[in-house]
Amino acid sequence: MTVEVALSVLDSSRAGQLLLCDEDGRCTGTVSRAELSAARGSARYTDRTQLRDIVHSSGPSLSL
Repeated sequence: MTVEVALSVLDSSRAGQLLLCDEDGRCTGTVSRAELSAARGSARYTDRTQLRDIVHSSGPSLSL
Protein backbone atom coordinates (compact mmCIF):
# COMPACT_ATOMS: atom_id res chain seq x y z
CA MET A 1 0.00 0.00 0.00
CA THR A 2 1.25 3.48 -0.78
CA VAL A 3 1.41 6.33 1.72
CA GLU A 4 -1.30 8.16 -0.26
CA VAL A 5 -3.67 5.17 -0.09
CA ALA A 6 -2.98 4.75 3.64
CA LEU A 7 -3.80 8.42 4.25
CA SER A 8 -7.01 8.00 2.28
CA VAL A 9 -7.98 4.96 4.35
CA LEU A 10 -7.31 6.88 7.56
CA ASP A 11 -9.38 9.82 6.31
CA SER A 12 -12.35 7.67 5.31
CA SER A 13 -12.29 5.55 8.46
CA ARG A 14 -11.57 8.43 10.84
CA ALA A 15 -9.07 6.15 12.57
CA GLY A 16 -5.93 7.41 14.23
CA GLN A 17 -3.70 4.54 13.18
CA LEU A 18 -3.56 1.64 10.77
CA LEU A 19 -2.63 -1.86 11.86
CA LEU A 20 -0.13 -3.28 9.40
CA CYS A 21 -0.13 -6.99 8.58
CA ASP A 22 2.08 -9.15 6.39
CA GLU A 23 0.88 -11.57 3.72
CA ASP A 24 0.46 -14.26 6.40
CA GLY A 25 -1.89 -12.08 8.47
CA ARG A 26 0.66 -11.36 11.20
CA CYS A 27 0.79 -7.91 12.73
CA THR A 28 3.97 -6.13 11.74
CA GLY A 29 3.28 -2.75 13.35
CA THR A 30 1.16 0.34 13.17
CA VAL A 31 1.40 3.62 11.36
CA SER A 32 -0.17 6.92 12.42
CA ARG A 33 -1.36 9.90 10.43
CA ALA A 34 1.58 11.89 11.84
CA GLU A 35 4.08 9.29 10.58
CA LEU A 36 2.45 9.25 7.16
CA SER A 37 2.43 13.03 6.98
CA ALA A 38 6.11 13.18 7.98
CA ALA A 39 6.96 10.63 5.29
CA ARG A 40 5.02 12.63 2.72
CA GLY A 41 7.01 15.74 3.68
CA SER A 42 10.33 13.93 3.26
CA ALA A 43 12.69 14.80 0.42
CA ARG A 44 12.74 11.10 -0.59
CA TYR A 45 8.95 10.89 -0.92
CA THR A 46 7.22 10.08 -4.21
CA ASP A 47 3.60 9.17 -4.85
CA ARG A 48 4.79 5.55 -5.16
CA THR A 49 6.37 5.35 -1.69
CA GLN A 50 5.16 2.17 -0.01
CA LEU A 51 4.41 1.73 3.70
CA ARG A 52 7.09 -0.96 3.89
CA ASP A 53 9.59 1.74 2.92
CA ILE A 54 8.76 3.97 5.90
CA VAL A 55 7.72 1.58 8.70
CA HIS A 56 10.74 0.11 10.44
CA SER A 57 9.29 -1.27 13.65
CA SER A 58 8.38 -4.87 14.12
CA GLY A 59 5.15 -5.14 16.02
CA PRO A 60 3.81 -7.98 18.05
CA SER A 61 3.36 -11.31 16.33
CA LEU A 62 -0.39 -11.63 15.98
CA SER A 63 -2.44 -13.66 13.52
CA LEU A 64 -5.79 -12.32 12.35
